[in-house]
Amino acid sequence: MRNDMIQDAKKRKTELLLPAKDLEVLKTAVRYGADAVYIGGEAYGLRAKARNFSPEEMAEGIRYAHERGVKVYVTANILAHNSDLAGAEQYFGQLAEMKPDAILVADPGMFMLAKKACPEIPLHISTQANNTNYETFNFWFDLGAERVVCARELSLVEIAQIRRNIPEDREIEAFVHGAMCISYSGRCLLSNYFTGRDANHGACTHPCRWKYAVMEESRPGVYLPIEENERGTFVFNSRDLCMIEHIPDLLKAGVDSLKIEGRMKTALYVASVARAYRQALDDYDKSEELYQSRIPEYQDAIRKCTYRRFTTGFYYGRPDEEAMVYDSNTYVNEAVFLGIVEEITPEGRARIMQRNKFCVGDRIEIMKPDGRDIPIIVISMYNQNGESVDSAPHPKEIIDLELVNAADPSTAAEIETGDILRVVVAPKAEAE
Repeated sequence: MRNDMIQDAKKRKTELLLPAKDLEVLKTAVRYGADAVYIGGEAYGLRAKARNFSPEEMAEGIRYAHERGVKVYVTANILAHNSDLAGAEQYFGQLAEMKPDAILVADPGMFMLAKKACPEIPLHISTQANNTNYETFNFWFDLGAERVVCARELSLVEIAQIRRNIPEDREIEAFVHGAMCISYSGRCLLSNYFTGRDANHGACTHPCRWKYAVMEESRPGVYLPIEENERGTFVFNSRDLCMIEHIPDLLKAGVDSLKIEGRMKTALYVASVARAYRQALDDYDKSEELYQSRIPEYQDAIRKCTYRRFTTGFYYGRPDEEAMVYDSNTYVNEAVFLGIVEEITPEGRARIMQRNKFCVGDRIEIMKPDGRDIPIIVISMYNQNGESVDSAPHPKEIIDLELVNAADPSTAAEIETGDILRVVVAPKAEAE
């Protein structure tokens, strides 16, 4: 970026903002480095297919995060219809009692309802509101918003221009990692058209990931594939955003909050991305030279979770097709999530709710929040009845594990409550 388009990144406090689909993932995000977490309730957010939070879970999550100095933002960013308004006003009244650190909205009507029902809670404006210029930012700030989320179609030069033309004490949030929507600022009509499920009400079926063909009008029923590769044609499909090697440019443009996409993602994904970006931000805070020297490590860490091929999106100008879209609908998996340590039993065993099959004798690893990955060996496992078993084939079965250090099997594994267990595998593309 040109020097006249940037400011000193060290002058502003930078927030790392992580998603959470449920209480387990929220706790994981907090443990692995989030400064703030955004979550959705059972209605009014744009991830209806996520498990989301009941009122009781939301209250517990807010309490858990606040006890550890982490903020919680609640999404209510649907584009509301008349039938939504009465329930939304009641919902905002409930949030007033829970005291999240902000509510995220996109719709002006929802903004006014939230402002009326819970005036003490800061309001953030969702990317869904198409925030592409500094006058739009100032419009929302004049109404009382404290933060506006950039449209994903903005470049870093445009964001720097916005920063220079808005109040210094108002905040800019921008997506830095995760899935990209093919539609402008996420406003998609395809899902509603094909299935009757409205993306703008949180029920997107992701038709951009489906296979497509061309049909010529005079030959109905004859489907002509648009050849791209042996796996099919995905003309709407986008790569995933990844800006971990460009953090200095984001901060110098004046971005206050680095937002990770993924309120449908697993705890392993959230932990992997949170830890990598946390390390990158902390290293950059020490020195840019340290940060630059460790970029390959951050990239390697991020690849040990599910991802598509990466892009920098619109940040460096309008991307061409090769850099952005028309790839495939495949994910790449380089690690398998086994479970989170829920407690250490009196016998010194690690208790987990198992997520994928593994066996006695397997070499796996502990993923630590501080950046360490410790190789370990499973020497025994026990089911809920205390019976010794050779494998854990059933998802969500409670299993107690006896683990030893792979480097020195005579010593017990260094494991704590909240640690993630995973097994790293050879890179493999897997259909979505």
